Amino acid sequence: MFEQTRGEILFYSAPMDMRKSIDGLAAYVASSLGRVPCDGTMYVFCNRTLTKMKILYWETNGFCLWYKRLEKERFQVSLRGDVLELTSQQLRWLQEGLNYQKLKGHKAVHFQEFS
Repeated sequence: MFEQTRGEILFYSAPMDMRKSIDGLAAYVASSLGRVPCDGTMYVFCNRTLTKMKILYWETNGFCLWYKRLEKERFQVSLRGDVLELTSQQLRWLQEGLNYQKLKGHKAVHFQEFS
């Protein structure tokens, strides 16, 4: 879904009030995290029960807010209150209900020469 992510993906692992909309989340990013909310970073938040997720990000000329509410399951993450950097693969795993902290993808391979 977010294949074109150019910046960081930061997961704030403390419960967030899901009543916050774009302005509230952007203000939170600026005041509590000390970040510029339109810097190209995706900011990921979950509620206390791990049934809702919001992702705030800036795209060209305005904010986007992605929201997912699970009806029966929970997101597989622990809410410790710190800020974690995720890869786009880890974010996909998290959205799919997998515990991204226990999964490891293939390592990237870089070639210098071809024969």
